[in-house]
Amino acid sequence: MGKYFGTDGIRAVAGEFPLVSDFIGKLGYAALLRLQEYAKDAHLKPQVIIAQDSRISGPSIFDALEKGIRASGVNVISVGIAPTPAVAYLVKKTGSLCGIVISASHNPAEFNGIKFFTNHGAKLPEDLENSIEETIEKLTTLPAPVGTLQVQEKLVREYEAFLMSTVDKKWLKGTKVVLDCANGASYKVAANVFAGLGMDVTVTAAKPDGTNINKNVGALHTEFMQQLTVKEGAFIGFSFDGDADRVIASDEKGRQLDGDNIIASSALCMKKEGLLNHNKAVLTIMANLGCINYLKENGIEVELTTVGDKYVAEALEKGNLSIGGETSGHIIFPRFANTGDGVLSALQFLQFVKKLGLPVSWFRDQWQKYPCKLKAITVSSKPPLETLDGFLPAVADIEKSMKGKGRVVVRYSGTEPKLRILVEGQEETMVDRVMQEVETLYAHKTEVCK
Repeated sequence: MGKYFGTDGIRAVAGEFPLVSDFIGKLGYAALLRLQEYAKDAHLKPQVIIAQDSRISGPSIFDALEKGIRASGVNVISVGIAPTPAVAYLVKKTGSLCGIVISASHNPAEFNGIKFFTNHGAKLPEDLENSIEETIEKLTTLPAPVGTLQVQEKLVREYEAFLMSTVDKKWLKGTKVVLDCANGASYKVAANVFAGLGMDVTVTAAKPDGTNINKNVGALHTEFMQQLTVKEGAFIGFSFDGDADRVIASDEKGRQLDGDNIIASSALCMKKEGLLNHNKAVLTIMANLGCINYLKENGIEVELTTVGDKYVAEALEKGNLSIGGETSGHIIFPRFANTGDGVLSALQFLQFVKKLGLPVSWFRDQWQKYPCKLKAITVSSKPPLETLDGFLPAVADIEKSMKGKGRVVVRYSGTEPKLRILVEGQEETMVDRVMQEVETLYAHKTEVCK
């Protein structure tokens, strides 16, 4: 992980470094210098597609960013408020140099972020991020902007048409669906697509005001969506996050299906249809053991990556695989897109379910999650875990005490100042004990190292 780039671009509280005008301008300039070199043989249009989510800080970040980009001689095309995966699609569709999204995804409204896509619609490789950071460090002032700025929000309609083209309308027409748009980037797109496919749609959290994105709604707060699914007598419910690259579902009984549930169910359906390359799926180290074991029991091999959908995407491309994603709801179907797309994933999963003629609850009941606890501890700094004397070996010893019936994952968040501790095991008392031991161990080691 770089000095400024985390697991998904650059993210911070808006108005605090690095999300300040001077740095943002330098970022835009440096990024486009390096991205022009990266794609110099691709014969692309010298333009950038930019979208933002519904945060109040978005327009000011856009203003600083586009000036830096135009100073590099590249043109800017703004598509307004649109999902992150819309940019990944439109970059390829329009033959643009790259794409940029101003969003902090699932984070509260006071945060914002900037993430980039290459001309292939993929997240930037780490060596490219590092070269951008090195260029920023050398900058003092920027040249005057010479590129142009255009607003072309109608381009998002092309993305909507693409989404609808990935499914067969006959399977979905008339299906009653609840959509929670997190008061974010999907508030128009999701409703347009599901209704355009002839579904009976109830939409909630689709009135963004700049400050209510993800507030008690969306993929991290699905309770209301789940209740509304039952109340409306809907077949299924979906909650997207702020920039709509994640999705979490609800069955007709109001029970949550997270990314693990959706990936496992989709992978089995794809295997039956002959669509699952090498009978293999990609998950991250945060995937539930119950999901991993269920897939293996059904003849599907599992490859685990570190957390971050770009790492999932890399594994999918390297292995020529058909599905992968994260528990959080980032799910990638490479035959359609090479980045997480909440609306696309919802459509694919729903079509698989409808084809089998079974209720969503049937899929929800196919496997049970191991008892799991995930704790996020706010930290003032992130010393590499391997530098905390004896910490990682001690964690390994704690995990061994579970005698093969559980696991421990400890990592820093790539987007927030937090240490995340995941503990899973067959018994909840074991999970509680191990969580306390690891938390106490980290507190002790960091105190000693101060």
